[in-house]
Amino acid sequence: MTERGVTTPEDTVSRETHHETSHEDGRRARLDAIPEMDESTPLAAQLAQDARRRIALRGSRFPAPTQTRIVTIANQKGGVGKTTTAVNIAAALAQSGLRVLVIDNDPQGNASTALGIAHHSGVPSIYDVLVDDVPLAAVVQQCSAVEGLLCAPATIDLSGAEIELVDLTARERRLRRALEHYLGTADDRGEPRLDYVLIDCPPSLGLLTVNAFVCAREVLIPIQCEYYALEGLSQLVRNIELIKAHLNPDLVVSTILLTMLDGRTRLAHQVADEVREHFPDTTLSTHIPRSVRVSEAPSYSQTVLTYDPSSTGALAYLAAAREIAYRGAGLPVPQDAASEPQRELATAR
Repeated sequence: MTERGVTTPEDTVSRETHHETSHEDGRRARLDAIPEMDESTPLAAQLAQDARRRIALRGSRFPAPTQTRIVTIANQKGGVGKTTTAVNIAAALAQSGLRVLVIDNDPQGNASTALGIAHHSGVPSIYDVLVDDVPLAAVVQQCSAVEGLLCAPATIDLSGAEIELVDLTARERRLRRALEHYLGTADDRGEPRLDYVLIDCPPSLGLLTVNAFVCAREVLIPIQCEYYALEGLSQLVRNIELIKAHLNPDLVVSTILLTMLDGRTRLAHQVADEVREHFPDTTLSTHIPRSVRVSEAPSYSQTVLTYDPSSTGALAYLAAAREIAYRGAGLPVPQDAASEPQRELATAR
């Protein structure tokens, strides 16, 4: 028998379990309380989906992987949403309780801009890591808008790295070596383990992208829901197989994310169906609709998760991040009405 006023470990576990159960019960009650709506029009269907998704994801904490997941986000075709996906998935994971590092490996530096990270000429950047062997810890910056989100920025100097890397020793493995040292010395710096490393790549298969492929264990491919995207996908998969055969046998295409889906067009749904048919195990059930808010956010040096967290685009990226996190932890993805693919959605606000 415990003395009055003394809290035992069993009492603490019981209270935490009760709190989690109450939180989940409350969420389900709110979902059940949403009144029936006429979803016969695209706009009504989108509003209903957003309402369900907002309640289902509010305050969610995503499971952490058993080891750091290193994911390269790549597509040889430009304008498919690589950088947008990298920064918004990273922000969504970090907002949900995980520690995330974004490596901006694109000379344009758009990921650094979206995260509000200084990347003007003279700032220590990923260029210094690749070319001058500067420790990665010396260039990583904390994103002020999202706790637990870090970024290794890119500066304009990176545009010349492709040429400079040619003459360097182990030119394909320089990023991998730097990241392994950074992850291995986290304890020495008094920092907790990273849960995710997301690497943003330029739209080409040069040495910068090869370094990212050799560094990673997984590839996330964003695919724009248009016809030409399918041709680029098959070429990208072949190139990844070459990297796997000669430089990184552990590399796998783990995730395909459909982006910029315009629900008003038949072509967008045909492309989505074809991708899901050919890659059923890797294509996320969540897709990213065309969204004005997603496009606007970088001009304010923000991700859409901080710029307009209740927007359709922010909720879609949060749902996609949840799916990625649960898959990575080997857990079934929570199913709710918001996670089911919608066939007739209007262009998102």
